[in-house]
Amino acid sequence: MISIVIAEDQQMLLGAFGSLLDLEDDMEVVGKASNGEEAIELVRKHTPDICIMDIEMPGKSGLEAAEELKGSGCKVIVLTTFARTGYFQRALKAGVRGYLLKDSPSEELASSIRMVMAGKKIYAPELIEGVYGNENPLTEREKEVLELVADGKNTKEIADELSIKTGTVRNYISTILDKLEVQNRIEAITHFREKGWFK
Repeated sequence: MISIVIAEDQQMLLGAFGSLLDLEDDMEVVGKASNGEEAIELVRKHTPDICIMDIEMPGKSGLEAAEELKGSGCKVIVLTTFARTGYFQRALKAGVRGYLLKDSPSEELASSIRMVMAGKKIYAPELIEGVYGNENPLTEREKEVLELVADGKNTKEIADELSIKTGTVRNYISTILDKLEVQNRIEAITHFREKGWFK
């Protein structure tokens, strides 16, 4: 019997996933958590085979919990609405065995659990395309400028820190916006962060 802990902050989904998996002859849901903290506690208490983890939850996120559970013997499968490359790369580093999207067919969840139990890794195809088809277009200097923008520094402070003219900083910023295909600094920072490109 495959024992499972589910972590999901939306109560209706938590109940639905639990009922769905309990219908499988070879699976048993031994715990349900609504945030990352609870998920870690339940995994330590029940030592399940699998922990199905949402990402964005209050308190401790699913990725933080997965990082903490790395090496615990419990295989983590992320189940989320977010097909973000940055999240996916972080999940890979945390040793996550599966990364599935919530809009996948429900029967895929049970078969993915069995495949992970058999030692395979299951990742949503659109994420794999995102990781490999998505190189960071910025030069080292442009990345430096954007990191300083993200730290809240203004044009003059960036110019002082990098010992360049304010006009040069403005040129860098307009190149960054063009390359990232965004309208403003905030969008540039958000896009860069979602891609997992910040150090």
